[in-house]
Amino acid sequence: MYVKYRKYKICIEYFLFIVYYGTIYVVLKYYKIYFCIQRAMGIEMRKEVKERNKSIFEKFFSFIGKDTSEKNESKKLIIVLRIIVLTMLVYFVINGIIYISILSTKGIITFLISLIGFILLFVSSYFFKTIHVLNLFNLLMILWIISSIRYFGWDIGVQHYLLVLLVLCFFSSYEKYVMKGLYAAALCGIRIYLFYMCKRVEPDVILVGIMNNMLQIINSFFIFWSISFICYIFSKDSKELEGKLIAYNQQLEEQANTDTLTRLYNRRKAMEYLTSLTKNISFTSGFCISICDIDFFKKINDNYGHDFGDIVLKKISNTMQEEMKNYGFAARWGGEEFLLIFSKNNGDEAYMVLEKIRCKIKNLILDEDNEDIKITMTFGLAEYDFANGLETTIKEADKKLYMGKEAGRDRIIF
Repeated sequence: MYVKYRKYKICIEYFLFIVYYGTIYVVLKYYKIYFCIQRAMGIEMRKEVKERNKSIFEKFFSFIGKDTSEKNESKKLIIVLRIIVLTMLVYFVINGIIYISILSTKGIITFLISLIGFILLFVSSYFFKTIHVLNLFNLLMILWIISSIRYFGWDIGVQHYLLVLLVLCFFSSYEKYVMKGLYAAALCGIRIYLFYMCKRVEPDVILVGIMNNMLQIINSFFIFWSISFICYIFSKDSKELEGKLIAYNQQLEEQANTDTLTRLYNRRKAMEYLTSLTKNISFTSGFCISICDIDFFKKINDNYGHDFGDIVLKKISNTMQEEMKNYGFAARWGGEEFLLIFSKNNGDEAYMVLEKIRCKIKNLILDEDNEDIKITMTFGLAEYDFANGLETTIKEADKKLYMGKEAGRDRIIF
């Protein structure tokens, strides 16, 4: 009698093995044939199938994403709960087939009760508060885990579903961290209790061989899927929010350091840059500062208006930015004054670059009311003074600018 039972059990195990891997083979084969047919079909038919599939998916996601009837509820959490519940329903169906195949009465009863309970839980998610659905989900999961381990033992890996509850607990935003910590401790206590219970009490159904391996694989798959899905959904928003925050901070920093009109660095940024240069500079290399000013800019504003004056500032700024990109940077110092910083050039090298800028600006022709208007600038240039410091160098460049103004403008004083 026992030998016949063993033979019968081995036949069932082999049958399940063939069904399990045969199903995978058929599914893969189906998709291969499906894509071959799709390739052979006409464009219009493919479009029609695509639209139909799209419509089905849209209806499904619309149904899953439907909000609860309660106000001020977290839609994201209820959607996550629904998808996890649907995942568990699929899991129960697969387990039910296995329990029926091994003629396990307790397994079938557990399967039916779990299936009905989670179906009712899914339906209730459209009518109850999210916190109540979350608590019911946790309760049902814990009861199912305890009963499954009592009937089938520790080796099938059902106890690892406690990790799903732990992850969901910490990502949901309903409880304070103290309560979450206590709940985590309770889950840990349940896991330890189940472990020692399995040591003392034999399970009602002992699964060996391929059946035990199949349940272990199935449980591992669904546990990893559930945890990955929960982490992805809740961390996705955090990463997006963090990315937006970084972009916003960069935007604020740019606004704080940039002149709105000319898009050049402002005086604050220029001083920061100069301070960093003085900290990192060595006696073998220095830098140069030039303060420059638009000649007769007040007359330009008085005669042609401030709008035209803004155009002049923009044109000159663009020229400076283009010419200074390989030498340092240009900043708007204030009003019609600009500061040019040559971070790696001595006075003679900086003078040559300034001469090029001066000539280019002088050759700019701006049209206003059919009148060609030419612009000139005066430059004061100074090398960094190691002995007296940055403030003295700035004052020297400013002093040379006024010397250039008194000498007739449109020139560089070094």
